[in-house]
Amino acid sequence: MTIPGADREQVVTRRLRAAGCVFAEDEARLLLDEAADGEALETMVADRVAGRPLEQVLGWAAFAGRRVVVEPGVFVPRRRTELVLRQAEVALAEAGAARGLATGPLAVLELCCGAAAVAAVLAAEHPGLDLWATDLDPAAVRCARRNLDERGTVVRGDLFDGLPVSLRGRFRVIAANAPYVPTDAIPSLPPEARLHESRLALDGGADGLDLHRRIAAEVGDWLAPGGTLVLETSGRQAADTKEALAATGLRARVVRDHEIDGTVVVAVAP
Repeated sequence: MTIPGADREQVVTRRLRAAGCVFAEDEARLLLDEAADGEALETMVADRVAGRPLEQVLGWAAFAGRRVVVEPGVFVPRRRTELVLRQAEVALAEAGAARGLATGPLAVLELCCGAAAVAAVLAAEHPGLDLWATDLDPAAVRCARRNLDERGTVVRGDLFDGLPVSLRGRFRVIAANAPYVPTDAIPSLPPEARLHESRLALDGGADGLDLHRRIAAEVGDWLAPGGTLVLETSGRQAADTKEALAATGLRARVVRDHEIDGTVVVAVAP
């Protein structure tokens, strides 16, 4: 059954509101804008009412003023991850200034990339980078390849596995939003995340920091001298993330943006 043409926005808004969507009016307008026809609109509304994240229903997420393709089952980029992007851009600018007359593109990696939102924005705003992205989830890898197109290389692998060994010691910037939700906290996540995003993108182990400790142990082999890792974490976990990175010889500091509820640890190689 398709949604009738007359008063479509009101009908869709009522259905979304009844399903508990807080921003029902805004979501209704987005769905109406994206639906190709009445049948497509009905399918999209039904998916949203069933609890699928709006971004997966639309097929895109807004990130840093751009649209990033998001497929079903793939982690939806959060606004707080824009802090990872901003700090990566700061590190890129510093790396460019430090290179002086050196030639050749700067090597940049988005680790645990998901849809590769950070890499996609860097590709658009900083053309000419030697850009790489990696994720373990096959669906995320497919989605990341759509977002990067021919502007970077996406590989499937567990952290740095799958990257060519020739890249060891070359990355000037590594950006990562590795999973940091404690395993026991996953059942309490909103159903949009818990039921519709890959557990690989959420589960950070008993205390949420298993992947952060693994990154800390391995990242030094992949960063260029003076290279920078930008790693998303939470305010509660930031001190432990910083300690894990500092213990490997990196100069680490915590950066917070309270407006977007973003927290990262910026760690620089010797």
